[in-house]
Amino acid sequence: MIDGEVLAILLLIAHGVLVILAAVVVSANRRPSAAIAWLLAVVFLPVIALIAFLLVGRTRLPARRRADQAFVTGRMRERVPSLAAVGHREQWPAWLPGVVAMTERLGALPMVGGNTVEFIEDYAGSFDAMIADIDAAERFVHVEFYILVRDHATAPFFDALARAAARGVDVRVLSDHLAGFLNPGRKATMRFLAANRIHWHGMLPLRPLRGQWQRPDLRNHRKLVVVDGRVGFTGSQNLVDASYNKRKNIARGLHWLELMVRLDGPAVRELDAVFVTDWFSESGELLPLDESPVSVASGADRFDVQVLPSGPSFDAENNLKLFAALLHKAERRISIASPYFVPEESIMLALATAVARGVQVELFASEVGDQALVYHAQRSYYEALLRAGVRVFLYRSPTVLHSKHFSIDDDVAIVGSSNMDIRSFSLNMEVSLLLHGRDAVDRLRAVEDHYRAQSRELTLAEWRARPVLERVADNAARLTSALQ
Repeated sequence: MIDGEVLAILLLIAHGVLVILAAVVVSANRRPSAAIAWLLAVVFLPVIALIAFLLVGRTRLPARRRADQAFVTGRMRERVPSLAAVGHREQWPAWLPGVVAMTERLGALPMVGGNTVEFIEDYAGSFDAMIADIDAAERFVHVEFYILVRDHATAPFFDALARAAARGVDVRVLSDHLAGFLNPGRKATMRFLAANRIHWHGMLPLRPLRGQWQRPDLRNHRKLVVVDGRVGFTGSQNLVDASYNKRKNIARGLHWLELMVRLDGPAVRELDAVFVTDWFSESGELLPLDESPVSVASGADRFDVQVLPSGPSFDAENNLKLFAALLHKAERRISIASPYFVPEESIMLALATAVARGVQVELFASEVGDQALVYHAQRSYYEALLRAGVRVFLYRSPTVLHSKHFSIDDDVAIVGSSNMDIRSFSLNMEVSLLLHGRDAVDRLRAVEDHYRAQSRELTLAEWRARPVLERVADNAARLTSALQ
């Protein structure tokens, strides 16, 4: 029998070996901050850290899924050159062609002109707009949401899908597999889709017995609707009631404020290409990609739009590269709305550098949080932002500002599903629209003006005076955000 002293020595040696192995394995192709966070976890909580790393240590999807993405990406690149037609190239800032070229290399989708853009802030109003277009569908309706639930608020949307399917329109629906289990109403929703012969697949399913497994928190966070390749919607809003049907939210009076984009024009087919890719990955069915020549309408109300998909099915962090590039190009103003602002180091550096160059930078976030860990992690960045000269506006409770967009100077903006956080950069599948057009950005500025009017500005003095326990919670949560 091994005595206690020998056992202690053996355990100490085993711990040391584990730390050394972890240093080698964890640091490979991982950010230094993330590697350090994992190593600290291994040092202090070796067993728990080892189990956690085996579950969530891999930040890429399985090889088969990455191969599916590469296959469809190749098909996208083979389409006719006229898809890259743009309407206002002569009005672009001098730096924009390089960013557009980079974005096309990352996501295989070109900048396309001749689009109309409508921003929809009203939660129920966005459902109404989608329903109107679905009721006019003649060929197909493609629906993809992270959270998709038939409840009292969304029932009219589902009824519109049923009407479309009944008149012979091909209706296909995707929703995140895990998110469906985490929200009430899943079974009733699935029964409704099946009863109305609406084709549905769960995205990134977790079914180990069927060989369907990947890191559990690699999720598909995209939100989009495409009707006949003619009109599309994307943005921050999920297909669920504004309270997310959660008792704690209802008890606190929380309701979500979103921003959706209604898109009409050639860029809609690029948005649909994102759906085609995801449908192929989940069903094995490759829907046709629209390869018809692009006819670009002109006019002051027509804008250039580029669609960028991103996520762990790509080799690069597509949205992070685009966001960082735009922040470095700003000359006068940056306005950011992100409900979960837990930035990667390059984003923090880009913001601080922008302020130092004389750029006015503002961040809109929520005064109240619905996810404690992310809420406190986000708060841990406020002091550095305020010290750098970034103005921080907190949208007043009980509204949760869930919009995800930012604008650069006078005529460039990003709107989509991606938060400006490490999860959206590395772990979630997202979709973003890169917009160019003065009038479109002016309308987005009006949205930002509304946010500012409904927010309180945070000051450095106020923030430094917050209770010690809040500081501890914020900094502790920040450490966990690096475990990726």
